[in-house]
Amino acid sequence: MIVRITGNLTEIGEARVVLDRDGLAYEVMVCGSAREALEEQRGRQVTLYTLHYLEGSAAGGNLTPRLVGFLTPEERAFFELFITVKNMGTKKALKALVQPASEVAAAIESGDARALAALPGIGRRMADQIIAELKGKVEVFALGAAPRAQEAAGPRPPELDDALQVMVALGEKRLEAERWLDQAVARHPGQRGADEWVRLAYRIRSGLEGG
Repeated sequence: MIVRITGNLTEIGEARVVLDRDGLAYEVMVCGSAREALEEQRGRQVTLYTLHYLEGSAAGGNLTPRLVGFLTPEERAFFELFITVKNMGTKKALKALVQPASEVAAAIESGDARALAALPGIGRRMADQIIAELKGKVEVFALGAAPRAQEAAGPRPPELDDALQVMVALGEKRLEAERWLDQAVARHPGQRGADEWVRLAYRIRSGLEGG
């Protein structure tokens, strides 16, 4: 089993890259989010954390070995969970993951079917299936998503911090509460008190604003 490969990144295709190592060229399948990050590394030595699988039909006697590569062991571990979802094959998962694993995991944990349905090849029915099977299992992969998003957006107003604390005190998971509040801010820009932000966040949580 090949679990890691280091080589010179010589080619980048739509769904795969080529690493040269010791006179051999290894084709490695990658998802969209990894491919974008690798564009800046063309011509350099990179390390990918890999999964090895067989593509094709055993009944037809036509099985092709494939390598799937990830930028970190955590992304590989998330992918291994993602492909356990019913009707989620390796190719479908690779096509779908155009966003970082942390962001997809955050959408799963917050039950954001709309965000998942927007991924290539997923749709609403599959999004609901992903949430049903993985919610509660991928929180560790989502931990970095909310802080990065908030850092990019700038400091959180004190009213939103107060609203977040209220929702956490009511028993909501911090990651989910942050996501609902962020959606409330995006849909209802302007200054509001903490109580109003909590009310709007719960409207989104309950699907009264299209979820």
